[in-house]
Amino acid sequence: MKFTIEKSVILEALNNVIRAISTKNVIPVLNGIKFELNNSGLTLTASDSELTIKVFIESIEIKEIIATGGIIIQSKYILDIVRKMPSNLINFEVIDGIKIKIYTDNNQYNLNCLDINDYPDVKLEENKDPIIINGETFKTIINQTSFAISNQELRPILTGVNFKFTKDVLETVATDSYRLAKKNIKLSSSVEKDTEIVIPGKNIMELERIITDDSDIEIHILSNKVLFKYKNIHFQTNILSGTYPNTSNLIPSEFAYIIKVNKKEFNDAIDRAALLTQGKDKNIVKMSLDNTKMLINSYASEIGKVEEQLTVETNNLEHLEISFSSKYMLEAIKTLDEEEILLLLNSDVKPLIIKSLTDESLIQLILPIKTY
Repeated sequence: MKFTIEKSVILEALNNVIRAISTKNVIPVLNGIKFELNNSGLTLTASDSELTIKVFIESIEIKEIIATGGIIIQSKYILDIVRKMPSNLINFEVIDGIKIKIYTDNNQYNLNCLDINDYPDVKLEENKDPIIINGETFKTIINQTSFAISNQELRPILTGVNFKFTKDVLETVATDSYRLAKKNIKLSSSVEKDTEIVIPGKNIMELERIITDDSDIEIHILSNKVLFKYKNIHFQTNILSGTYPNTSNLIPSEFAYIIKVNKKEFNDAIDRAALLTQGKDKNIVKMSLDNTKMLINSYASEIGKVEEQLTVETNNLEHLEISFSSKYMLEAIKTLDEEEILLLLNSDVKPLIIKSLTDESLIQLILPIKTY
């Protein structure tokens, strides 16, 4: 294998495939990136058994192909080597079948490699009728939900994002049982069969980082894995086994309090009040409502207290006090892209809903925290 390629082209491909390399790999060969070169182009593959990413660079994007072939290059150094190369053109050449020389006119690296035949056979399967979603739309879905997944392995199913395809609607839900993020979108066409899958949160967040524009994404759902095709990238991840909890009954249909608040003012007030809660487990702040006056405060016995006052619009003038995690609230607010938002409540022990005034497709839910 011997070829010359522009630094920017190979660097972009490496940045994408290396996301599939895990520090917990127990199979040494999976710590490497598989390079396969033929006359059609160069394929880079990385996998940790649960996540596989394959990037194809067409021959037209390769400056010169001198000899075809393949090798496995250790991922630990290859990205930094390419990134720090002083020239825009980089040469790759396999030496003696087990070493790679990476060089420019003025410098070179010689790395020990692994035999390509030692790499496990990773099949990237497709089905006949993939689901098509706009790239930017899908990126938004992930951004507005994935932050709410659980980091606890006690309930593995909650470490994933639930995707439910029903006719021409995709419902996406993430929850850690203390908060919930739900997003609905309309698909361009109906799915043949209603399907529900749970994708590991850490993997779906890696996919979000790969998506850079509105190019369509093909979603191929199989029995225990799902393949995403985006431009020249194949991204295949395992699906979590188990049944995702039914969350449809968690969101109330009627509310005693409908509060309209300026998003930036509310966000900044929570952020400032949270300063005294840093380092505490739940980052609790208290929100009080009296008529159109909202008071946000926090208290730390060893530090002191802080109070923030806002003017809001509300349908209910009765006094209300509710406590919640400032961290959860700030992360929920961040997903809403409007000047004013709605806070919907029934009592100090019932879920608090955060919504947009106009966009019904996104709902954020936070459970209150008892402080007595």
